Amino acid sequence: MIDEILSRYEDEDILKADGLDEAVIGIDERSMRLIYSVTKCIAIFMKEMSEDDAKEYFEFNVAGAWMGDKTPIWCYD
Repeated sequence: MIDEILSRYEDEDILKADGLDEAVIGIDERSMRLIYSVTKCIAIFMKEMSEDDAKEYFEFNVAGAWMGDKTPIWCYD
């Protein structure tokens, strides 16, 4: 999905979260921000840590990070 989005909007400045390409579920065309599935993000982190640690890591280090106007949208699915 990420490759399709980036090729479709190649002239846009789109901010990606490192290592979470598989968790992209769409883009908000109004703000040009990527939309990530929180469930998929946590599953990615669980490849290297427990579920509780993955949830905590996501909340404090990913969802809690502000990266400006292009900060991704986190969909709690």
